[in-house]
Amino acid sequence: MLKHRYLPLTEQDREEMLAVIGVDSVDALFKDIPDDLRYQGTLPVSPQLDEYALTRHMSILAARNADTDRYVSFLGAGIYDHHIPSVIGHVTSRSEFYTAYTPYQPEISQGELQAIFEFQSYICELTGLKVANASMYDGATAIAEAGSLAASATRRKKLVVSRTVHPEARQVLATYAHGLNLDIVEVGWSEGVTDIEALTAAVTKDTAAVLVQNPNFFGAIEDIEGMAKLIHEHGGLMIVSSNPLSLGLLEAPGKLGADIVVGDAQPLGISPSFGGPTCGFFAVSEAYMRRIPGRIVGQTVDRNGKRGFVLTLQAREQHIRREKATSNICSNQALLALTASVYMSVMGKQGMAEVAELNLQKCHYAKERLASIPGVSLAFDAPVFNEFVIHLPENTDMKKLQTRLLEAGFIGGYELGRSYSELSAHMLVAVTEKRTKAEIDQFASLLEESL
Repeated sequence: MLKHRYLPLTEQDREEMLAVIGVDSVDALFKDIPDDLRYQGTLPVSPQLDEYALTRHMSILAARNADTDRYVSFLGAGIYDHHIPSVIGHVTSRSEFYTAYTPYQPEISQGELQAIFEFQSYICELTGLKVANASMYDGATAIAEAGSLAASATRRKKLVVSRTVHPEARQVLATYAHGLNLDIVEVGWSEGVTDIEALTAAVTKDTAAVLVQNPNFFGAIEDIEGMAKLIHEHGGLMIVSSNPLSLGLLEAPGKLGADIVVGDAQPLGISPSFGGPTCGFFAVSEAYMRRIPGRIVGQTVDRNGKRGFVLTLQAREQHIRREKATSNICSNQALLALTASVYMSVMGKQGMAEVAELNLQKCHYAKERLASIPGVSLAFDAPVFNEFVIHLPENTDMKKLQTRLLEAGFIGGYELGRSYSELSAHMLVAVTEKRTKAEIDQFASLLEESL
């Protein structure tokens, strides 16, 4: 039997459907739309193509992209070029996972529920907290949901967020805050990390939470323990957005005083895919487990004592009934959460630590190498993980520089002037375990020649 990848529509099919509807043509379906509002003429697209021609055409279009298979990437800023073990594709492409939607009927979704339960367990191990949910849309919505939870739990309206948090995540947080009538107070940085004096001045008895990122957007390591103590003295919550791979080396935020730990699981075996989709994670201390957004899978036994998995603590209807919902999160990123779970299970504790160590060592080699270029300096002195900021000569034409790097087969770092006006001649450089010494040296040489 011939199987189609899609359902073709023949002229006979079209005529039969129009006959059932009772109209003579497709145009008749749109007769209520005034002619001056309708597109007149033929759309400027190519004529229809057969499967081979279409596949070839799409391949040519795709080849225009600067992907990380053909280019050496030093671009991070939230999406990273990490090694993805081949076993991940073999597991996640299995049809029972690849085509599964969020489980409505747990009794017939045991495999899916077990995979989610394992994801939650891994996240709890990484973050040092007791409870994790079945994943979020991405890291940005996760930190915004954390702010919402903190405001609800403390019954306070003020959120203090560091400007070292990813700019796009802060934008998402601001959007949530607007709808919830929350006040956002942003504090600046000193030497690449949150300015503690400014933070101390901003935190009051009305503050629901302090929100920071670690490593932060500049790649620097924040003083989580000190900030947690500060906000707890005022009765608020400590929210940390973490790079999960960094937790192979850094202490778990939950053990440093964080009440909520969120982040994006993209570094855990998820392809950059030109920016998404990714998978957010969300973990809380036990006190807030009934306020956690999204869904939680629990482990139990049936009446015969056999192990099983169920959706627990929250009913799906809670998220359908807006007035009773804890958040806007309904579905979870199950396939991408599975990807992260496979990555963590394949790597294990030792593997996670070794990959994190490679990121750290290679980053520091690149940091020293680039800082040796005449006219280039390090912007900050703070310790970093796998990203750092370099200061280029003020007259640097960033667009021209990036174009020259791209022509040589390199994707340059993120231009910080796009998000921070005061950092117009700065570049955020990311170095992962995939980068070799030769690549780093060549990148440095190209940068020096271009400047």
